[in-house]
This record gives sequence, structure tokens and C-alpha cells, in this order.
Amino acid sequence: MTYTQLGVLAVLLVIAFDLWAVRTRLVTRRLFWVSYAIIVFFQLITNGMFTGFGIVRYSGDAIMGSSSPDAGPPPFVGDGRLAFAPIEDLLFGFALVLLSLSCWIWLGRRGLQRTPISGPPIWRRAPTEPDEGP
Repeated sequence: MTYTQLGVLAVLLVIAFDLWAVRTRLVTRRLFWVSYAIIVFFQLITNGMFTGFGIVRYSGDAIMGSSSPDAGPPPFVGDGRLAFAPIEDLLFGFALVLLSLSCWIWLGRRGLQRTPISGPPIWRRAPTEPDEGP
């Protein structure tokens, strides 16, 4: 399977997870897309640095573009790349962010740390210490 196929598969699986498995429906919310725009901006900067400086190299057979690692630095835009990085990196980044946020919301709905408190964990407190609460 190519990097492109894996990226598309990851996006489809995570969208299905968001919409039907955990039913958080983040992809239907405007706030998610505004937040994701901020995230993708910084993703393009970091991916661009890694691939632009040659720290990370991709085989032209595995990505949409045809550039080879021996041909020098990849193009900034074009040949299946955006800010030096393959477009597939955006697919994986999207899947990672959506999966993380969907799990976070789903666990929150299940009551995981419903009432956050500061300080040491409850099981490490001395029995005479009063609980801080609202």
C-alpha cells in the first residue's frame, strides 16, 4: 500500500469513527474547522522544515509527486507537495487531530475526571486533608 492510499484510508476510518462509532460529530462543527485551520498552519511550517532541509525524505514511488530523494530539495509547491511536504502528510495530520479530539470528547462524556481538581491525586492525600471543592 502506498503512502497516499494509507493517508486516504486513515482519513476515512477516522471520519467514520467520529460520526458513527463515538458520535462526537466534530467534522460537522464550525469550531473544529476553525481550530484545525490553526493547527494545519503550524503543521505546514514543521513539515516544511523537515522536508525542505532534507531531514525527512520520501520515495517518489510512494507519494503523489514524482520527486526523488536524489534530485535535490523538493519543490515548495507543486509535484504533489505543499510547503515542501507531501500532501499525504496533511491527510495523516488531519486523521491524528480528529482521532485525538474525538477520543478526548468521548472519554469526557463518559465521566473521566468530570470534576477537575488541583494538587496531588486523591489517593495520595493524607486522610486529614479536606477536599477542595467548589
